[in-house]
Amino acid sequence: MIEGKILKVSGPLVIAEGMREADMFDVVRVGKNRLIGEIIEMHGDRASIEVYEETAGLGRGDVVVDTGVPLSVELGPGLLSNIYDGIQRPLEKLKEISGSNIARGVYAPALDREKIWHFETELNFGDRVQEGDILGIVKENDVIDHKIMLPPGLEGTIVDIHSGDYTVTDRIGKVKLPSGDIIDLTLIQRWPVRISRPYAEKMSPSVPMITGQRVIDALFPIAKGGTACVPGPFGSGKTVVQHQLAKWSDVDIVVYIGCGERGNEMTDVLLEFPELTDPKTGKSLMERTVLIANTSDMPVAAREASIYTGITIAEYYRDMGYSVAVIADSTSRWAEALREMSGRLEEMPGEEGYPAYLTSRLAQFYERAGNIVCLGSDERKGSLTAIGAVSPQGGDISEPVTQATLRIVKVFWGLDSSLAYRRHFPAINWLNSYSLYREKLEDWFCGNVSREWRELTARCIKILQVEDNLQEVVKLVGIDALSAEDRLTLEAARSVREDFLQQNAFEETDSFTQLDKQLLMMKLVFYYEDMAKAAVSNGADIEEVSALPSREEISRFKSVEYDRCREEYAAIKLRIKNELDMLAGASDERN
Repeated sequence: MIEGKILKVSGPLVIAEGMREADMFDVVRVGKNRLIGEIIEMHGDRASIEVYEETAGLGRGDVVVDTGVPLSVELGPGLLSNIYDGIQRPLEKLKEISGSNIARGVYAPALDREKIWHFETELNFGDRVQEGDILGIVKENDVIDHKIMLPPGLEGTIVDIHSGDYTVTDRIGKVKLPSGDIIDLTLIQRWPVRISRPYAEKMSPSVPMITGQRVIDALFPIAKGGTACVPGPFGSGKTVVQHQLAKWSDVDIVVYIGCGERGNEMTDVLLEFPELTDPKTGKSLMERTVLIANTSDMPVAAREASIYTGITIAEYYRDMGYSVAVIADSTSRWAEALREMSGRLEEMPGEEGYPAYLTSRLAQFYERAGNIVCLGSDERKGSLTAIGAVSPQGGDISEPVTQATLRIVKVFWGLDSSLAYRRHFPAINWLNSYSLYREKLEDWFCGNVSREWRELTARCIKILQVEDNLQEVVKLVGIDALSAEDRLTLEAARSVREDFLQQNAFEETDSFTQLDKQLLMMKLVFYYEDMAKAAVSNGADIEEVSALPSREEISRFKSVEYDRCREEYAAIKLRIKNELDMLAGASDERN
């Protein structure tokens, strides 16, 4: 056991001497309270230690003990429905130990050592196994079957395995390695958070992650295994967008990382998620969710670890063959933690004081996303989708964290404060957002929703771009200078914005929209535009066409129950046709 002595304390940074035999990224215990820390820099026998707890009271000469292992997470049954801090301490358990205010040095294992799980083996004596092979199944809850896998780096022959009831640390079997050594198998495995878990093959993402958010699914879709960022200023709805993605995305597991955000926002998540019903299963949404809570009033150093803790847990479920979404809110707070530690280490600062390695650290996080073939003889497939919120100061997306993120991710959902002030939510600006997966995913949408999908979504984007150009003309010379056709284009674009893209996260029928209902909504808008232009070309008055009563019906269609949407769609189309026919008849009589 390596012991050193503290030389210097600077906030979360501790310098200790006598640590020559320690390794980089080893976990250490600091001071008499045995605070958790991690070695982040070595100079001779001096180690720079990032302490994940409040360092008040530490002094020169206090003992530092090296544990000899890197910062790792425990992986096994019991992760789901749990709430952890940035270094995977269970907050509910810590509350039982020390009350609402977590005492320094308090520790509890991430997985309950007393809870009994029923393990059902899928192997027999003498079976050959390789890394990633499934040893058996534990029913983690009513929604998720937890697949117990042989840890990476192992292979051999099963010499003992039995179904039964076990705690996570009980021996469930034994495997004989090629070297002749026999090791015990348990329901738990540990993995260093800064090292990505291995896989057999990474594939190109080809299936969309359906979110039920119309502006995302129709205009800027994300693929399962893809990467996205949501930058936006204060008050533009980043957190609500992230909550919507966590609630409604068609993934098996959600890992939500609250990294440095305000405590009341994280409280909303903790209170809201257990009461939400998963639309796929009818069970509580928490049954497929892991929450990592590291709010702005918690130790700044733990923010840096929380991102890695969350994505390592996500990789573990991905390796079982599940589709997983990691939602980090926000990577700006994580980058600020990097900046603070870099400053205390007296490293050469980069732009705006961020460390020069900011981009590479962001890339290490996002590159762990992907659509993969898992290890194991059954060649199961899993996906990990990474979505990070960015909080640029003053909404300036030219700042370093946003720009570094944009160089890495393939989907950009740019939130706009002007849209938010007009109460248009989600406030995703359709003129500067983009998705590099859009063309690749169009084949899936056309094959699984409708062959009209590609044409309708492209038409939405085009009409919004045309509207932006026409608005410049209107500002200069007024709307009366526009032709009747252009005025109808503006009306149709307004309908796309207000009747299709605008969505109420707090209204039950509008919070989530199925893909076929999204299709019908687009078809209604453009049916009105086509019919209206035909009527105006035949002499109908533009003012009367723009004021059709059925326009209100198009607007209210978003609130129609899904079971009734096809029936209502046909009825609204008929009303539009009848009203325009009446206008055409009246026009003929006047003529």
